[in-house]
Amino acid sequence: MSAKVLERFPAGAPRGSWPAEEYAAARRAAGEPATVVMDLKSDAFLVVVEGHEEDGHA
Repeated sequence: MSAKVLERFPAGAPRGSWPAEEYAAARRAAGEPATVVMDLKSDAFLVVVEGHEEDGHA
């Protein structure tokens, strides 16, 4: 199984600001099962959607 990155946000957002969480919530409201994960290597929050391989198997 793989994940598709929809958007990335720098980890240094102003205090009290959660742009990655807000973006993911908007995607979930639109019916997309978005989740926020932390990419430690790039110091960024990623909004991802779990996906299946594109080989036709579900």
